[in-house]
Amino acid sequence: MKEDRVAKAIALFKEGYNCSQSVVAAFADEYGFTREQALRMAASFGGGIGRMRETCGAACGMFLLAGLETGATEGSDREGKAANYALVQELAEEFKRRNGALRCADLLGLSKKEPVISTPEARTEQYYAKRPCVKMVEEAAKIWSEYLEMHKK
Repeated sequence: MKEDRVAKAIALFKEGYNCSQSVVAAFADEYGFTREQALRMAASFGGGIGRMRETCGAACGMFLLAGLETGATEGSDREGKAANYALVQELAEEFKRRNGALRCADLLGLSKKEPVISTPEARTEQYYAKRPCVKMVEEAAKIWSEYLEMHKK
């Protein structure tokens, strides 16, 4: 199962979906979402949140899944919120441990001088050769799969 989900996330990214969409859509059926719903709900988090190169979109997708798994549904549920935040922090630490950073710009080796633009790059062989994004998608999907295996209900 784990390998299937990871392979699905990678395949989605290679089809042109952003990093966050790829991770979320690979697990959508686990949470009762259609592929389209998953793609829409994760769309804004690609490229480090709206291509601003902040928190890695693949990690954001993993955090979105964490909310579906453990998110509080009552505003007054402080324990539920704390449990979800603890899980997100644990996932973020594991992502950083495996990849060296959590921030998109750091993962891409970008300087602070590069302008933020909204236009995504064309997905060419050169794009895939210079970008570690497919690895980030793979790692986020692996981390989430491992979490699910450890916490089977």
